[in-house]
Amino acid sequence: MIMKKGHILEGLRVESMAAEGKCVARLDGRVVFIEGVAPGDVVDARITKVKSNFLEAKLSRVVTPSINRVDPVCSHFGFCGGCRWQHLNYETQLQYKHQQVIDSLERIGGLTMPTVQPIIPSLQTTYYRNRLDFSATNYKWLPSPPATREGAGAGLGFHVPKSFDRVFDVEHCYLQPEPSNKIRQTIKETAIRNGIPFFDLRNQTGYLRTVTIRTASTGEVMVIVQVAIDKPEWLSILMNEIGSRFPQVTSLLYVINTKRNDTFHDLTVNIWKGKPYITETMNKPNGSGVLQFRIGPKSFYQTNSEQAEKLYYTAWQLATLTGKELVYDLYTGTGTIANYVAGQAKKVIGLEYVGDAIEDAKINSQLNEITNTEFFAGDIKDLLDEHFLNVHGQPDVVITDPPRAGMHEDICKMLLKAEPKRIVYVSCNPATQARDLKILSEKYSIAAVQPVDMFPHTMHVENVVRLEKLV
Repeated sequence: MIMKKGHILEGLRVESMAAEGKCVARLDGRVVFIEGVAPGDVVDARITKVKSNFLEAKLSRVVTPSINRVDPVCSHFGFCGGCRWQHLNYETQLQYKHQQVIDSLERIGGLTMPTVQPIIPSLQTTYYRNRLDFSATNYKWLPSPPATREGAGAGLGFHVPKSFDRVFDVEHCYLQPEPSNKIRQTIKETAIRNGIPFFDLRNQTGYLRTVTIRTASTGEVMVIVQVAIDKPEWLSILMNEIGSRFPQVTSLLYVINTKRNDTFHDLTVNIWKGKPYITETMNKPNGSGVLQFRIGPKSFYQTNSEQAEKLYYTAWQLATLTGKELVYDLYTGTGTIANYVAGQAKKVIGLEYVGDAIEDAKINSQLNEITNTEFFAGDIKDLLDEHFLNVHGQPDVVITDPPRAGMHEDICKMLLKAEPKRIVYVSCNPATQARDLKILSEKYSIAAVQPVDMFPHTMHVENVVRLEKLV
């Protein structure tokens, strides 16, 4: 059979999950990667890519649904780039995330390890995120394949997958609790009613750019509005409407962004109303009280607050601290892990490349009356050298929580020189974690593996590994 793009493959039986949320079927010995299906489905699928040894396809029709399939709750499912596993029951999601960890450590790292512990599930599978970023657009895109331009009409929502300038309008998002949806809709309706133009990313015209909403378990809410030019009369209309309609917004901020992208880490964040931060709380690991963390507009904080506590508790457990250890916390961010474990350590030294985050980490220590932490800002591969170790001491325990790209090879090699007794590696990407663990296996063995689900309905999984120094 000659395979061409656009051709419909009929009656494919889906076998299992693959990378990036796709599933695997087989046709005449050739692998077919399919989007939007569930293991056990029998489907018709439209070919989107033809390669010599595999095909890629998108779901055209479900002929016979899998017992693992459920109805997605969101009307944007299949078009939005998030929550791509909504059509799978949660038990099946956890099963494949657990297998993803095993496959990464065994196949990528070639590592020997103990039994991987059952994944820690999220009690909330909807409305679990504490931050969302919404992009404005002066025209909306529709989900008909391929995505089509709806025409004139403003929208405030998410980017079409794999597109920098195409945004679809969000009706209701099931990721963040209220008042998130109400705030987004109010801002959109206020701008439209008052003739305030929405931004055009391709042509770099318009006014309203993005809206960031951050919520905390304390009930505090932060709203950050990004605009493209300094236009006080338009800004006043938007900000006064938010402030008057939503008294729970305790931090109302704005950014004037004249750049060609929407990042604002290098820009001034201005206060319109309230405080420049919101406060999140977390129980101490030994049950002796509550920690507070101030979250500023540029601060990183785990986006699933409830699961973040489980993640940090897991890291603390695996570190097995006795109160006598010097702990290094790499990629400390705003010092959440450092401050979380400080009560059971002699001293914690946090390293982070973002200077603003380090200032937040220091404030969080002061806020919680923690006096045995010290924080340093700079590129960690340059900070963590033999001179640093000589000045600050050889760590007994290292906790590292790098970004998705994992640790720089130089950092792995320096850890081999530092020779801490234990390393606790927290990762949001088991593939890069496996790569780094392979380097560290020169002097360390894997003693424990504990996956944690931070992001239900996505293929992403957090994983915590404890390494013990070889005797």
